[in-house]
Amino acid sequence: MPYRTLTELPSSVKGVLPHPAQTAQKIYLAAFNHAWKQYQNPEKRGTSDDQETTAHKVAWSAVKKSIANKKMIGFKKAVNNSCL
Repeated sequence: MPYRTLTELPSSVKGVLPHPAQTAQKIYLAAFNHAWKQYQNPEKRGTSDDQETTAHKVAWSAVKKSIANKKMIGFKKAVNNSCL
């Protein structure tokens, strides 16, 4: 289900992207919510993954791209280890 606030994010996200990384958490939240809406229809997913799994994958991908673009090296290893 979509998240309304950063505090609603799963602990697995907040643990990897702690409070100082709030920008990354905001990216995750926005990407997850967008993907949740975009991939409601299973035919749009292109995989057998359910809607929630797809949305989490999209969100982690958005965070990874942000890290690569902004060179937030401190989070790169942790994020890579946490992706679905």
